[in-house]
Amino acid sequence: MSAQIINLSCYKFTPLGDLESWKVKLFETCTLQGIKGTILLAPEGINFFLAGTQEQLAVVLALIRSMPGLADVTPKESPSTEQPFKRMLVKIKQEIIAFGIPGVDPARKPSPKLKAAELKRWLDEGRPVVMLDTRNKYEVRMGTFRGAIAPDIWNFRDFPKAVEKLPADLKDRPVVMFCTGGIRCEKAGPFMEMLGYKNVHQLDGGILKYFEEVGGDHYDGECFVFDERVGLDPKLQPTDSVLCFNCQMPLSAEQQKDPRYVYEKSCPYCFGGKPHGRGNTGEWSGE
Repeated sequence: MSAQIINLSCYKFTPLGDLESWKVKLFETCTLQGIKGTILLAPEGINFFLAGTQEQLAVVLALIRSMPGLADVTPKESPSTEQPFKRMLVKIKQEIIAFGIPGVDPARKPSPKLKAAELKRWLDEGRPVVMLDTRNKYEVRMGTFRGAIAPDIWNFRDFPKAVEKLPADLKDRPVVMFCTGGIRCEKAGPFMEMLGYKNVHQLDGGILKYFEEVGGDHYDGECFVFDERVGLDPKLQPTDSVLCFNCQMPLSAEQQKDPRYVYEKSCPYCFGGKPHGRGNTGEWSGE
């Protein structure tokens, strides 16, 4: 029997230097261990999603934790029956999650974080909290928190413009924003505070941490992930969702019954015309 594959996802905002040197060390170590996935390095921090056996990952985690400011990284874990990545990439970027708004500094000016158990308690009590989904349209379609507001965006870089269209009264109401693993909210929260939002919280660890700690209460559907598992249920198990070969739009098991879904050819989102799904807009977010 082959060893179980573990998926690790983690990010941390902290000033990093000597990126070229760390890029080489990380790539060589991951390759030697047989690990696959993606590591993003930037002056603002690290963002990674890796898959391998527990033993393989322990070696790479030890190296990551030896980097200045990263001694306390604690990745989220989920199991796989197969390796979900095709190759190993280590990239240097300007940002570990593209946003492009000057003055947003999650390492030094973070928004308050709300633990999963606390959010569940708030929702159980029926508190008048606004749930704000910061993810892309194709992710939201697969599942989201009940009653959540979801800006109409295809890419996180479009989030700032979408915020301008939100109801003005949200600036004075309690808002809890969430995304897959938390990284997008690290930037969305401080940005909204810059715009005058007075009571913004971000779900600590995102949807995946919520699933891990409290299950699927108050959440409908599954959670899209940026690897070959496509979707995870509240037990963090892969669902039957797939990606359309043509436009890369995620499709639930029910959508795959649509006659316009033809394996490796088309789906309801691209049938009979130019793909208008993820196609040229989706990019890996490390969540």
